Amino acid sequence: MKLNVKKANPLIKNALLEDMGPGDITAMNLISPTMRISAKIICKEQCVVSGLAVARQVFKMLDRKCVWRAKYSDGDTVKTGRTIATITGLARAVLSGERTALNFLSHMSGIATITKKYVRKTKNTNADIYDTRKTAPGLRMLDKYAVVCGGGVNHRMGLYDMALVKDNYISIYHNSKIPLYQLISSLKSKLPYGTKIELEADNIRDVELGLTQQVNIIMLDNMDIKTLKKAVKIIRKSKKPVEIEVSGRVNLKNIERIARLGVDRISIGEITHSAPAADFSLEITK
Repeated sequence: MKLNVKKANPLIKNALLEDMGPGDITAMNLISPTMRISAKIICKEQCVVSGLAVARQVFKMLDRKCVWRAKYSDGDTVKTGRTIATITGLARAVLSGERTALNFLSHMSGIATITKKYVRKTKNTNADIYDTRKTAPGLRMLDKYAVVCGGGVNHRMGLYDMALVKDNYISIYHNSKIPLYQLISSLKSKLPYGTKIELEADNIRDVELGLTQQVNIIMLDNMDIKTLKKAVKIIRKSKKPVEIEVSGRVNLKNIERIARLGVDRISIGEITHSAPAADFSLEITK
């Protein structure tokens, strides 16, 4: 996905309001409103950078005439100590926007960096790394963009763009004594043409059912390696045009082994809900 910064403007405005409130009392009482300064943003640890346009927009909202120059592009791997961008503008704007800009950069670059680690582990396989909906509330657009910067692929953006029959839906139908195949059949009859259907399967029986109902994607959820192997074999043997997704119990230690089973997609919540923030700092240069 591409990042539409205009769509991110409300997020940026809210972040500035959260931090500044009615105004930065330190800057307003110590710094002349006409003073101009130059500063640089430094990468304090090697990472995959993401969020440069968002950081730029933070400063532009406070000083529309400020000059921002990025030294790298989103998706680039940046070494420790490198300057990723410079900014020249009103001192109050630079100082007041510093933390908000760095917070966005740190959060998004952290996601891009851990995503890249998983992508590198699967580079010699056909498996793609997918994100999930386990994103920071209100920041999904930025989180998912950061995943792409790290070489990952976006799963559905929300509940509106793909049907995913998860375990709780299955439980409701099971408790109502309605067969799962009726659930899927009913869903197919009501969805707009072309809408994909994914079935979450935590056992071989559901895998076989998904094949008979011709769903688009079968998610093998929280299966051990032995069961995963069996499920993949059954799906591939069927020769049905079904994508195989693995989710749950995935980490950097076992990702390569899972990818080599011949799956198409591996979705990982960790890359958005538990990514360590990357470290950046802003230093005044003039």
